Amino acid sequence: MSETTEDRDAGPETPEPRRSHLPVLLAVLAAVLVLALAVLVPVVVGRVRASLDPAAPANLDAVRVFEGLHNDHTDSDVDYPTSPPVGGPHDPQWLDCGVYDAPVRNENAVHDLEHGTVWISYRPGLDEADVGTLTRALPDNGILAPYDDLPASVVITVWGRQLRLTGADDPRLEMFLAGFSDGHTAPEPFASCAGGIDEADADEGTTRI
Repeated sequence: MSETTEDRDAGPETPEPRRSHLPVLLAVLAAVLVLALAVLVPVVVGRVRASLDPAAPANLDAVRVFEGLHNDHTDSDVDYPTSPPVGGPHDPQWLDCGVYDAPVRNENAVHDLEHGTVWISYRPGLDEADVGTLTRALPDNGILAPYDDLPASVVITVWGRQLRLTGADDPRLEMFLAGFSDGHTAPEPFASCAGGIDEADADEGTTRI
């Protein structure tokens, strides 16, 4: 087949230019960046605001309340549902007020709670300075002693009420004392813990401070 004049004038076929994917890639990256900023910016702003806002004032919202506690006397050991106990059946003899350097018997201490006593417990090994802070805060009608397997660094208890504290410097300690140390939650709020047995005499491992 002979070549026509039109074919000769057209010359060789020019290939189409190759399309670049760069604009598409840049658009995708921009969309991802916008989405990431939309998620992260509110989080960062919230954290900054939280760091700048003043801390919420301390309150007693975390006080645990226990109702319907029996106050029968028993010579037997009692399996209390809370640790430390907040009330319930207890020994006929109560514990004398004061500061002890070893755990005291639950059944005697619960009798103190019945009398409106404040019982402050702390984990064994608490810093001496913190123990000193607790000692100074302890009211006359109060008992302070270490307590094994305590659920918090410091726990303060009266009959039917209990608060777990972050430490001796927790501002809620004074708030709890102001609200409950008068013994108004106890069956015998004015009986006092004075004149009770001295566990230091009954247990060679316990001494009064």
